[in-house]
Order: sequence, then structure tokens, then C-alpha cells
Amino acid sequence: MNFKILVAEDEEITLNNILDTLKEEGYTVSIAKDGKEASQKIEGEYFDVLITDIKMPFVTGIELLEKVKEKNLYTEVIIITGFGSIGSAVEAMKKGAHDYITKPFDLDELSLRVKKLYEQKALKKENIALKTFLGMNKEVPVIAKSASMKKILSVIEGMKDSDCSVLLTGESGVGKNLIAKIIHSTSSRKNMPFLSINCATLNEELLSSELFGHEKGAFTGAVMTKQGLVEIADTGILFLDEIAELSPGIQAKLLKVVEEGEFYRVGGTKPIKVDVRFVAATNQDVKRLISDGRFREDLYYRLNVMEIDIPPLRERIDDIKPLSAYFLQKHLPKSNKKITGFSKEAIDILINYSFPGNVRELENIIERAIILEKTSMITPESIPQSIRLLQIETLDPDKLKTADELVKEYAEKVLKMFGGNRSKAAEVLGISRTSLWKILKEE
Repeated sequence: MNFKILVAEDEEITLNNILDTLKEEGYTVSIAKDGKEASQKIEGEYFDVLITDIKMPFVTGIELLEKVKEKNLYTEVIIITGFGSIGSAVEAMKKGAHDYITKPFDLDELSLRVKKLYEQKALKKENIALKTFLGMNKEVPVIAKSASMKKILSVIEGMKDSDCSVLLTGESGVGKNLIAKIIHSTSSRKNMPFLSINCATLNEELLSSELFGHEKGAFTGAVMTKQGLVEIADTGILFLDEIAELSPGIQAKLLKVVEEGEFYRVGGTKPIKVDVRFVAATNQDVKRLISDGRFREDLYYRLNVMEIDIPPLRERIDDIKPLSAYFLQKHLPKSNKKITGFSKEAIDILINYSFPGNVRELENIIERAIILEKTSMITPESIPQSIRLLQIETLDPDKLKTADELVKEYAEKVLKMFGGNRSKAAEVLGISRTSLWKILKEE
């Protein structure tokens, strides 16, 4: 159990009784026979709970309370006091102690209070995790009509009982974040935290602090101890996007967490144990980065126990139509419009587009189209002109057209695009108004 308790008590019998009781419950327990020893342990190590007698040689329980709260606000304190020192216990509560217990006390009662603290801290950690994961939505939309995406979902289903690290590869915008959420929602950790961070958005110092947390005074501005995402994601999944952007220093720290399940906060001197499953993602060729000496090979193989390559949207055309419908329903409520779907021409344009920005670009196109559309259907006029001009005609064996028919049809579309302005249409087509007139006239 990753829950550390420090017991400071100068009565040896009481100290040993508390030690034995808490160890039997599975906690990690350290002991100190006086306030001075306890103070030294607090200085070099983080504890979830401090149980301290109020009267001890060298350093009192109140002084220990003040020290531990200054060092780490997250440490909870239970004060042990004699019946005649209730006033001191009340003083301790005012200074931030969580609870107090009077001597003589029932060890089962102390154990119960510690258990409540453990449960509260576990719940608090989960709440922090949920807040940190901005916009977390447990209902992960799964839209996969293409054979390639169905195969990926099948792979994820097959490893739902596994706890292996996963590396997601693919072009920017293909949906790696969504796949990471699906892995979480189908895994045994689905009720535990899911946190994510884009490693390309922060400089090395900030990213290190964000991932591993820091101790008070570790650097200018570190006014208090902070937990990092690795610590908050304990028992859950941490998704590291743009993993190839990690500096060599952070790669080394991350390797230690992945291999040994422990890390050091920035400025910390004691390792912290965690149980985190890692899902990483990149749009770069990591093997090339390894050969260039820019990415650690050992970290790559630790993260790449299972690799899932997500194909670009242009290679899974069957997903374009359902994805378009999904994004329409997603963004439509913000528009106060009544758009029921897409015209065939609009869908044909989308299906024939190459989507260099992949799913993210498709979503932007649909969101923009909703804003511009003035009818009850998304029409070609609401789709960016650059896409309309780039569309490639598909070949239907039953509807093959002659070259003249294609030229006329294209000319008509260009003319329509410019609102019937023949001069502008002719200019864009690179022909004279007379030539355009002839093309449009031909039957």
C-alpha cells in the first residue's frame, strides 16, 4: 500500500504497539523515538500521515506539526495527548492537525481513523486527477466504420486485461488522444485517473515540474510542495502526447518511472513509488530519432510494448461520412440552427479530399460549415473554396463522362462559385469570356 505513516512517540511500548497495528493493516510505517528524530525524517521524506505524541523530548508534537505543514501541506497529522492536555490538542487542531486521540486509546480506534484518512486522501487524489484532466468525458465516442479502425479497436479489446505500455503512432490529427481514452475506458483502470499532457507545449523545467512535481524551495517560485501528474495518476493512466519532444534529461527520469515505478520530485531526495500505466504518442519516426541520438532506445522499447499505428483519414474513407455526422451533431447545438445533414455534393467533396490535417481538420471544416450554412443541409457552398477546387472526381463505371462534359460541368461549378460572374470565372479558368460562353453553351 503506497501510504506512508510516521509515528513519533517517546513511550516505547506505545510506539511498538502502534507500529505493529498499522503494519498489519498494510501501511508503510516509520517510527521516531523522540521529536528530534521525527524532525530529521520529515526533513528528508514525504509522509501521508504523521502520528505524534504532543509531549516529547527536544521537539514537541506542536513543533513537529508546524514543521511538517510548512514542509508539505498534504501531510495529515493526528495528535496523541494525555487527558490533561486537551487544551494543547485544541491548539494543535487550530494549527492544522486533522485529529487528536487521548491516552489511553484503543488501537482499533486509531487504526479506524488512519483508514478514514487513507480513504479521504485516495478520494482527494482522484478528484485532483479529474480536475487536472480538463474536460474529461467518460463517454468516449467510438466511430469506426473502416476496416483499419475496426482492426485497431479489436487490438484494444484484446489487450483490455493487459497493463502494458502502448505507443500510438500516426500523423498529426488522426485521433491518438481519442485512442488513448478508449484504451483507458476499456482497461481495468477505467475507474481510476486518466491524465494527459502534450510534451511539446512546455519547456524542460516546466515540463519536469508538471510531470514529477517539486519540493518546496526547489527553485524560485516553488513556494510549496506540488504533486506532479505522475504522482496524481497513481493507479491510473498517464497519456504522454508528442513523446519525441522530451529532452534527454526528462527521458532519463521517465525511464526510471516506467522501469522501476518510482521517481523523485524536482528538488526531492527520496523516491516516490507509483503504479502508473503509460500510453505515449508521436507523429515522428522514433527509430530515426534513436539513430540520430535524440531519443533513448531503452525508453522507446519500454513504451513500445504494444504499438498501434493509426492510419490517416484519407486511407479510411469509410469513416469520413459518420465522422462528419458526429461533428455536425457535436457543434450544431451552439449554432441555434436546424441543419439535418449533408447534401450529396457536400459529402462527395469531403470524401474526395485528402485531409492533410486528418480528423482534426475535418472537425474544423464541419464547425465552419455550420456557421456559414444558410439552408437545412450542409452544402458545398459552406465548405472552404480551396477544398472544393481540389476535389477529385471519382470514377463510376456506370456514369463515365466525356471530356467535354467534364469541362462543362467544371466550368459551371466555377461560375456558380463566383455567383455567376463570367469575367471572374473565365479569369480563374484561364480562358476568355468567349471561350467560357462556348463551353457553357455546348449541349
